[in-house]
Amino acid sequence: MKKVTVLGGSGFVGSSIVAKLDAAGYQVTVISRRRESAKHLILLPKVQVVQCDIYDQQKLKNVLEGSFAVINLVGILHESGRSSFEQAHHQLPRRLAQSCVDLGIDRFIHMSALQASKSAPSQYLRSKAAGESAVSEFNKKLNVTIFRPSIIFGRHDSFFNLFANLIKFLPVIMLAKPDAKFQPIWVEDVSSCFVNALENPDTYSKTYELGGPQVFTFRELIQKVMSILGVSRPIIGLSDKLSYLQGFAMEFLPVKLMSRDNIKSMRVDSVTGQMLAPELGVSLMPLDAVVPEYLTNATPRGAYDAFRSAAGRAINAKR
Repeated sequence: MKKVTVLGGSGFVGSSIVAKLDAAGYQVTVISRRRESAKHLILLPKVQVVQCDIYDQQKLKNVLEGSFAVINLVGILHESGRSSFEQAHHQLPRRLAQSCVDLGIDRFIHMSALQASKSAPSQYLRSKAAGESAVSEFNKKLNVTIFRPSIIFGRHDSFFNLFANLIKFLPVIMLAKPDAKFQPIWVEDVSSCFVNALENPDTYSKTYELGGPQVFTFRELIQKVMSILGVSRPIIGLSDKLSYLQGFAMEFLPVKLMSRDNIKSMRVDSVTGQMLAPELGVSLMPLDAVVPEYLTNATPRGAYDAFRSAAGRAINAKR
């Protein structure tokens, strides 16, 4: 049985990928800094959760040893303590790729972000681009595939669930960057892309942009959430300057919902002109076929999880 090691496997996207790997017959090792955060995966028959400091190179290599493939999903939306963009998005992927080469592991799949670029307006997107460059340097020694998704939706997402709960409590929505565009993609489609690519040589040394079948503005997405919930709230679109000030103010909240760097990321539309590659074997699910079901059945626990995820307290694809 082939062993696949997943970093970031306890998060929203990771949990879906791990479940699919388990169902496909792989032995899956999930590396987590806190075993408790991955306890929901322990019930899967072929999944092992290992607690490990992902920034301790030797301990990390000990866990990776014997793997057929490594999947890196580590990503943060907000910096805190040791979790800097540079460490999480650039240095960690570089060390992972080098460890794979050192251990004779020849398959590496890496999660980046749509619009990652060295010239991107945000530190988040620039660090994602640096991570892509770092792992791509190993292409001659390692079969690398990179995925760059737009925002990802699904039952436990930190986007639609978060805004659904905010809409329930706020009489007016002060919306930063209301015309920013997104191309939301279903988490199950993203995880299928990862698993289908795992042993497909046609995906080696390639970077895939992942977006759903529809493009929406930020305002349209919030209006869609309101429609699903059957509520109506005034939406006041903020100018670029006020959007930036809102991001600055939110950095001081106990739960960081937004930051100035997030606002900078929204200066570039999170959309792709690429059709989903046929070798990935996925038919994209439209947003309207999925989101209404889980938003109308939202629970207080779901709201809590959404706020925690938005605060960046868990490793997550968020895109």
